[in-house]
Amino acid sequence: MKAMSSMERVLTSLQHKEPDRVPLLLSLTMHGAKMQGVSIQKYFSSPQLMAEAQVRMWKKYESDFLNSFTYSSAEVEAFGGSTIFYEDGPPNSGEPVIQALEDIESLEPPDVQTVKSLMVTIEATRRMKAAVGEEVPILGVTISPFSLPVMQMGFENYFDLLYSDMEHFRSLMKVNTEFQLQYANMLVEAGATAIVYFDPLSSTTIIPRAKFLETGFNIARDAVKRMHGPIVAHFASGRILPIVDKIIEAGFIGVSASVDEDLKILKKLAGGKLTLIGNLNGMEMPNWTAEQIDQNVRSAISDGARGGGFVLCDNHGEIPYQVSDETIQGIADASRKYGKYPLKRT
Repeated sequence: MKAMSSMERVLTSLQHKEPDRVPLLLSLTMHGAKMQGVSIQKYFSSPQLMAEAQVRMWKKYESDFLNSFTYSSAEVEAFGGSTIFYEDGPPNSGEPVIQALEDIESLEPPDVQTVKSLMVTIEATRRMKAAVGEEVPILGVTISPFSLPVMQMGFENYFDLLYSDMEHFRSLMKVNTEFQLQYANMLVEAGATAIVYFDPLSSTTIIPRAKFLETGFNIARDAVKRMHGPIVAHFASGRILPIVDKIIEAGFIGVSASVDEDLKILKKLAGGKLTLIGNLNGMEMPNWTAEQIDQNVRSAISDGARGGGFVLCDNHGEIPYQVSDETIQGIADASRKYGKYPLKRT
């Protein structure tokens, strides 16, 4: 089989057919700062640095995606929130912007064009698109309306709302949904090939299936209908086996696969309707030996890649800053070693 471009490789796998080799998604966000020799905060404030680094890392590791994601709390900044930056780890959100139920009553969807951090991502996406055209898929990432309140009001307060005050919950979801749709569609307009709908709260690691069906599922299904372009569901290493059927029903084309679940079972449940994306353990990755890299990549490909419908990736959606370039290169090399179709029987 002749070599494919990254776009051809990914589209073939999304059609549940076998491309030339397994597509590789390296979720390298903070590593771009390391490559450019700047702080994480400076890197995430510069569309030029981000676009340049994404293209350089794609070429260096021969991966199959560019990623315009910066940090989750950028979307909370739109509501007046703040971000705490670190030298060697992902930024975190500051104090919750919703301190009382009355704050929800006065909340309105922000205008993305007035939010500096989000416009950096929009402009970085444009620059990536200008650099690679249709050769490489570009991923845009948005936080789901259902998961965003964890940062807007704090985990405990949000759970109190979720289980005891559905009136204010629905009001908050309406505002968050309009904001999320605006941002997602602007990312697509800027050049994103697909949107990653980041929804860790909907994972059955956090809430039971019944609560998901009552809340997160309906929000996701409605959002997918209104978002432009294909949408992938990501649960940040959370478990999804009990809700795979509803993820399919919601209209997603792909889903993150957790290291805590059996890829073979997920593959069977996906039934040629969902592309699996995973499931390398990002938390353990900084300490992997060369042998462990080889073993983990080989195992994921063996369990999930046969017949297409699979993208090799970490299971959390962001490779830790502490993972060395040598380890990342080892993952890329192993993906090409074991991911060439037709796959060898193991």
